[in-house]
Amino acid sequence: MRLLGFPGSNWTLAGRWFCHMAQGRFIHSSIAGAPCRRGETLAGWTAHYLIGVVYAAVLLAVSGLKWARDPTLAPALIVGSVTITAGWFVMAPAMGMGLASAKLPNANCVRAVQLINHVVFGIGLYLAALVSV
Repeated sequence: MRLLGFPGSNWTLAGRWFCHMAQGRFIHSSIAGAPCRRGETLAGWTAHYLIGVVYAAVLLAVSGLKWARDPTLAPALIVGSVTITAGWFVMAPAMGMGLASAKLPNANCVRAVQLINHVVFGIGLYLAALVSV
């Protein structure tokens, strides 16, 4: 996305959210205004990748080992695209950004980038399955 002029991913605020969840606070009016937590950037990136692994497992659970032996693009794209709903309808509202980041001044741009990233994730799931066959 950087090649297209969009900023790279920054998982610090998500990490802050996960760190606060560990202390029992799940909903914020503004995660940016919440107190910083030690290790929040690492927590954000770690959670991001672990959740990606869980989504890959969901793809295998739904599509079965037959798909893993003979992967097709559609199931991976569907899973990649559908995963955006967690960010739009759980994560963003809980972090104080509104449904689908509606409270952000550049909400449409944010949504577009997020959707593109999740489609690319789906393509990555497919390519990973192809090279592992």
